[in-house]
Amino acid sequence: MENLYRKAAKAAARAYFNGQKKKARREYIAASGKVLDEAELNNMIDATLDMWLTTGRFNDRFEKDFAAYLGAKHALSVNSGSSANLLALSALTSHKLGERRVKRGDEVITVAAGFPTTVSPIVQHGMTPVFLDVDINTHNILAAELESALTPKTKAVFVAHTLGNPFNLDGVEAFCKKHNLWLIEDNCDALGAKYNGKFTGTFGHIGTFSFYPAHHITMGEGGAVITNDTNLYRILMSLRDWGRDCWCPPGKDNTCQNRFNMQLGKLPLGYDHKYTYSHLGYNLKITDWQAACALAQLKKLDGFIAKRKENFTRLFMGLKPFDKYFILPSWDSKAEPSWFGFLLTVKEDAGFGKIEFCKYLEQNGIGTRQLFAGNILRQPCFTEDEIPLRIKNSALLNSKDLNEEHYKMLPGTEKVMNGSFWVGVWPGLSAGDIDKTIAAFAKFIDAKAK
Repeated sequence: MENLYRKAAKAAARAYFNGQKKKARREYIAASGKVLDEAELNNMIDATLDMWLTTGRFNDRFEKDFAAYLGAKHALSVNSGSSANLLALSALTSHKLGERRVKRGDEVITVAAGFPTTVSPIVQHGMTPVFLDVDINTHNILAAELESALTPKTKAVFVAHTLGNPFNLDGVEAFCKKHNLWLIEDNCDALGAKYNGKFTGTFGHIGTFSFYPAHHITMGEGGAVITNDTNLYRILMSLRDWGRDCWCPPGKDNTCQNRFNMQLGKLPLGYDHKYTYSHLGYNLKITDWQAACALAQLKKLDGFIAKRKENFTRLFMGLKPFDKYFILPSWDSKAEPSWFGFLLTVKEDAGFGKIEFCKYLEQNGIGTRQLFAGNILRQPCFTEDEIPLRIKNSALLNSKDLNEEHYKMLPGTEKVMNGSFWVGVWPGLSAGDIDKTIAAFAKFIDAKAK
């Protein structure tokens, strides 16, 4: 009977997706999106018929295959890229790291131009974020500023590869090694990007990933962390799974063969290891349906990346004649970006502003997105709260007291907020979609020129 269910469901899936392919032309060119077919649905049908409602065989396979793809030792799935960031920083606070653990009041170097959940775990753990500026051409951290921001309290660097464009890993990694600092790579927007021929996300102590529908692959909501450090992996697993000391997978018991023979903390000898907690953790696991979807997506990843690069190149060449008005994307000579979007900046002397131009594109069926928070220090989460922070090599500041003079300390970030936006290159877009985007740019510029 189960086989009949599978066959019927998979036949229906095939018919559905064949019908989707015949639908009418695209009216709105979204900045991001997902590409799915019957492979994902078939996997999810299998996961449904297993009726194993938490992480199971599909998740085990996905974690193994994802780590293998990146050349990493360990991968651990989580329920979002934001949770991956939270988990990564939480791991660095573990008592199991001894003198290297990061504590409240310690400083973590980051940037203000990016996604909020790269910064929020720093604040949520009572650490002090230290904000450096970004290069307006690559939109990545200015590695040359790192040394000037260093103090005895600096313990980690936590930054993202902006929209799939690798930051200067030579400079950042050398700085971290020189001063014995932790490096967390927020690789949520950069799956498949390389630097010096090596995948980004694998340079730091921990790399984080997002599988939200907008990203390079999707499982709906979901994410992952990777590490080559087995001790960190065990800490990450503990924190993801309620903080428990036990490493048994769901539904398994006594993997350690010592379940009732340990004495940990101040618990009585033999207290059940399955209910022994070495950290104050979370529950950040995914379901096997999500893993089943992602497993099918992972097999398509190389093709997705190639299509993103193809769309990016077509868009870059088509927009190059307008570089009088826009700062077009650029990248490090050692970088091989895996583009999440096409990020560009309206020049200050363009004769028009970003908001005016984005409104025009949206009204003409071209989706646009900001570089997320722009300058997060101007967001209500900072201006309406009292958060201790530093900007570059400044003294300790209170977020509620920030003024225009403080914002001017981050000129690149301010340019991002005022001038930067991005349009889509995701693999669901056709050459015709890209050409329509280019045509919209041309029409606006032509009207302005007249």
